[in-house]
Amino acid sequence: MIGTLVTCALMICALFCRTSANPVRSKTTGVCPGSSETSNGANTDANSLQKGSGLHLYLPREVAIKDDTISLGEVSIIRGNPREGGLAAKASKIALGRITMPGQKIVIDRSMVLSRLACNGIPASKVTLTGADTITVRRQQKIIKGSEFVELARAFLKKNPPAGSVCQWNVMRTPKDLAVSEKSKDIQLSPRLVKSNAKNQAKVRIAVVQNGKQIGECEVTFRLKYNCRRAVTLVDIPAGAVISSKNIKMESAISSHPEPVDWRPPYGLIARRPLPANTVLGPHMFGPVKPAVIIGRNQNVVIRIERPLLLVTAIGKAMQEGRTGEYIRVRNLNSQRIILARVQEDGTVEPVF
Repeated sequence: MIGTLVTCALMICALFCRTSANPVRSKTTGVCPGSSETSNGANTDANSLQKGSGLHLYLPREVAIKDDTISLGEVSIIRGNPREGGLAAKASKIALGRITMPGQKIVIDRSMVLSRLACNGIPASKVTLTGADTITVRRQQKIIKGSEFVELARAFLKKNPPAGSVCQWNVMRTPKDLAVSEKSKDIQLSPRLVKSNAKNQAKVRIAVVQNGKQIGECEVTFRLKYNCRRAVTLVDIPAGAVISSKNIKMESAISSHPEPVDWRPPYGLIARRPLPANTVLGPHMFGPVKPAVIIGRNQNVVIRIERPLLLVTAIGKAMQEGRTGEYIRVRNLNSQRIILARVQEDGTVEPVF
């Protein structure tokens, strides 16, 4: 029994020693761990870079940069051949352009990259390009929302109303967002009122200032509403009737246009046409009371010319009826000439020369 156990133990030891003497090969590479084949496999990329081109560039589709100047190292991933010395460092410093305004985007294609490399002594034969065909480059930026401009302009109008009777200001159109460089700090927004051609509009221009220098601006236009008074009929008013406090009432209202400076309630005026009850009176609906007709048509009148130390009279015939202050045509019965004359309060007429 003891002999059997010893024999089994010797067989197991022999099997274990044989397995240790034959190293296990890698399933993925087929190379034994620790052999020279493993180190060669790990350096495959380096060898291909040494045997192939001197410069590998990977181009992404879109890049955001911090500064205005675009360099190749900022918009691509560069790997250089160790045998080429500082080729990668030289390529990374090559300038590709400049962003001159906020929100601007510049598109760089492969031909431009190769051209700039060639201008700096790196021929296309030493360059391998991978990745996108074009790169869209923009500057890292801060966005000032259009709604921020509107709120600032509205607060400015509340403190500086364009007219005393303005009660509302409604923004006509929200301006576009404004992009400024992200590196811009201590930005100030300075609003001011600018002249508008429309009476019922107000324009606020907001300057975007940094370190005393204007870097942008935005304009916000408001439609104004005004407090005003209006006359409303209480009852039906026939044409020719006199308007008074008994047949109209005064109301406060909001209008798109300011109240005229010389506006007065239409008391004492007459209706030019029938006015139904609850009608808001407009300037074309009423007018002054016309004086009575004092000269009838075909009536004989005295033509009178009076000057210092001079008085001339003649008899004429009115060609039309007339009221005080009106101009009518009169035929001079002595000369049969028709003249234009102004009706006087006493019923005479004075020629117009």
